Amino acid sequence: MDIATLAGLIGGSVVILFGTLYTGLSPIDIINIPALMITFGGGIAAAIVSNPLKQFTGIPRFTRFAFISASLDKSGLIMTLVSFSERARREGLLALEDDLVSLDEPFLKKGIQLVVDGTDPELVRNILETDINNIQQRHNAGILFWGDLGNYLPAFGMIGTLIGLVQMLKNLGSGDPSAIGTGMAAALITTLYGTIGANLIALPIEAKLRLRDQDEVLMKSIMLEGILSIQSGDNPRIVQDKLSSFLPPAERSSLEQEERRG
Repeated sequence: MDIATLAGLIGGSVVILFGTLYTGLSPIDIINIPALMITFGGGIAAAIVSNPLKQFTGIPRFTRFAFISASLDKSGLIMTLVSFSERARREGLLALEDDLVSLDEPFLKKGIQLVVDGTDPELVRNILETDINNIQQRHNAGILFWGDLGNYLPAFGMIGTLIGLVQMLKNLGSGDPSAIGTGMAAALITTLYGTIGANLIALPIEAKLRLRDQDEVLMKSIMLEGILSIQSGDNPRIVQDKLSSFLPPAERSSLEQEERRG
């Protein structure tokens, strides 16, 4: 579970609730079912209109990664690729076929299989880069949905406010000043919902999913370069130096220490 996502959502909700109570309002004062329907129902409907329907089947599955910590052991992956390089130089590329059974990562397994089968290096790169592009396209469906929702929620909050203002103006003839204040409060609640929904939920989830996409593409890029280096017969030290360039300086130092211990 991603503690940052949960902490942010819960912390933001608590701060808003505290602010509401501090102003003398109760949570019930800001609960309005029609306003919720207009803001979130309209925002979700608009997001559906702006995206192909067939893409929505994968959105819930990808969205869960905003709430799940990604276990990306880049240093471990690099050491695995270096060990494959050592074995390939020592025993030949065909020896890597024995390691395919133990590989759980489909992308890496596919790349090593292509190398073992003697596929042309340029074709290997094209196939794996196409896989990476397809992964990004699938991710973009979920990212775009949450980005669109973040844009539409404030707009539908404003639409709800306009509807509330129309209702308030309609009741002006009653001569009851309290009705004006009540109507104005109800009208503004939809703007509140739209702003909270966009800035606490939709846009932060979009940003987190973009980070998840970047992390996965980075892992796949490390695999791609490692596979091609193994195929070309590069020295294991060169393979490690090349792949460690994907890491920030702190992780490079950790990788070097781990190698020395090993």
